Amino acid sequence: MNENDLLETLRARFETHGHRHEGVDWADVHARLDASPEKRRALAEMERTGGEPDVVSFDDDNGSLVFMDCSAESPAGRRSLCYDAQALASRKENKPAHSAIGLAAELGIELLTEAQYRHLQTLGRFDTKTSSWIQTPPAIRQLGGALFCDRRYDCVFVYHNGAQSYYAARGFRGLLRV
Repeated sequence: MNENDLLETLRARFETHGHRHEGVDWADVHARLDASPEKRRALAEMERTGGEPDVVSFDDDNGSLVFMDCSAESPAGRRSLCYDAQALASRKENKPAHSAIGLAAELGIELLTEAQYRHLQTLGRFDTKTSSWIQTPPAIRQLGGALFCDRRYDCVFVYHNGAQSYYAARGFRGLLRV
């Protein structure tokens, strides 16, 4: 997807889903993206992997716009991944192609925290058939676990699994500050 197509896709999504970013003007978003080629590249990767990124908030603490993956289900191009490099290295058989943390770093984005995931769920119904890895506290990760979320029965659930596990219906959602 070329840059013009990306910007048009982002603009159309921004206009269609105004409830996600009340008070934010597209002209400001466009100007920030024009000034930041590395952020445009990261958004292009989010789009390419099926994330359907959109602005979901304005971070008053640092003055940045926050983009999150807003695809209905966990992005299709980021599924079947274990949690991190340590988990990937621990797999002796049937290794997945990558880890969520590793792929996020390559794309230039970060995994959502639990609070960010819950905020996203106030803007729509996401992950009703899939699940998404989220940032895991070090104490849990040191014990071999990792956290993921989904939405079932109209509630958002946080679960745990071994960090080395991976499933066709589990991916991760990303966040990018611009």
